Amino acid sequence: MTQDQVFGPFLATVFLTLLVWVYMYIRRIGFITSRKISPQDLAAPGSLVHIWPPGVSNPSDNLKNLFEIPVLFYVLVLYLFITKQVDAIYVNAAWVFVVFRALHSIVHCTFNLIMLRFYLYLFATLAVWFIAIRAAFIYFSV
Repeated sequence: MTQDQVFGPFLATVFLTLLVWVYMYIRRIGFITSRKISPQDLAAPGSLVHIWPPGVSNPSDNLKNLFEIPVLFYVLVLYLFITKQVDAIYVNAAWVFVVFRALHSIVHCTFNLIMLRFYLYLFATLAVWFIAIRAAFIYFSV
């Protein structure tokens, strides 16, 4: 196993964020143009927050969410790479994180079934905590 294999899930998470960002703008622009909202109407802070339907607000909320726990994931991946600790267990856990985060984003941005979304988020986050706890255990046991 090479150390750089951990960048597969790292980059997949970056591109997941890009896809959600693009999808968010597609939904927003579609809503704004269909409602014939003028650019000046967008100037007041929070003016559209109350009229966004879930199909428009959910991708935005998901994008914000991709700058929470995934930030810990990025830091952990960089830590593992710099300290040359990448192994198959870490890489597999990282892919588990990516798969469940992608599924979470799909659910959040589309039909938004809350309990399903919760469990997908939980499993993804548990993968990150597993990586963090294992790295800490190895660090403190040396």
